[in-house]
Amino acid sequence: MKTPKSLEPLVHDGLVDEVLRPLKSGKEAAVYVVLSEGEIRCAKVYKEANKRGFHKQALYQEGRKVRNSRQARAMEKNTRFGRKQQEEVWQNAEVDALYRLAAAGVRVPKPYNFVEGVLLMELVTDEHGEAAPRLNDLQLTDEQALEYHSILIKEVVKMLCAGIIHGDLSEYNILIDEQGPVIIDLPQAVDAAANNNAARMLERDVNNLADYFGRFAPQLLTTRYGKEIWKLYESGNLTPDIKLTGHFKSSSKVADVKSIMREIKDAREDAIKHKYERDN
Repeated sequence: MKTPKSLEPLVHDGLVDEVLRPLKSGKEAAVYVVLSEGEIRCAKVYKEANKRGFHKQALYQEGRKVRNSRQARAMEKNTRFGRKQQEEVWQNAEVDALYRLAAAGVRVPKPYNFVEGVLLMELVTDEHGEAAPRLNDLQLTDEQALEYHSILIKEVVKMLCAGIIHGDLSEYNILIDEQGPVIIDLPQAVDAAANNNAARMLERDVNNLADYFGRFAPQLLTTRYGKEIWKLYESGNLTPDIKLTGHFKSSSKVADVKSIMREIKDAREDAIKHKYERDN
């Protein structure tokens, strides 16, 4: 096929030998099957911000690191340079997440290179060597649903132990190869420690899994893995091999608002007193 303009620099630099065919085009990127270093891989070409269908990026970008204060100011002011930097941060999030998660033993496509807004990575295949199907394309038995759900909950835990939450996990960004589920599409990956929306996003990811697999195994619809996992993470007790129950009991203890307000009042009065003594 004719080489897309976005892939021409990689062909020129020898990173891509040949573009074989388009694989898919989604809300964030277009993916092509390519020949690279003698291997069949895929090239993910990120779409420009005004052509993407993914909304509410600010929720995901909170807590992401930038190179310097100039970059941060430009992004805040939404200047042309700032928008360009924002795009770089958005794209680099997936690259960084893939390397971190692969190192943590999470099943994600292996990244090879990231050049000019194009991510070269492993092509996940089925037993016939063809592009692996999405989870959404499969009809599952009760047993398969329970097995895949269990595997993916463990992957979510390993991701969180590595400090990352997918942020948009569903049956549409999970591939199934010979060994089972592979998690893909991570440009919206969330820093669990730095993003104030992290707990809500983790729970949404986990609930998405329960809702989907619950179509085949209804017993999963009553599980509460999201709250259980986050509670363990907050308390510092989450480990990659932890045994989960799927149950979570909310605290019924009522906050003593009067005592809290009294402590705040006392602290304020002490601060005023110390300031008066220091000034006089």
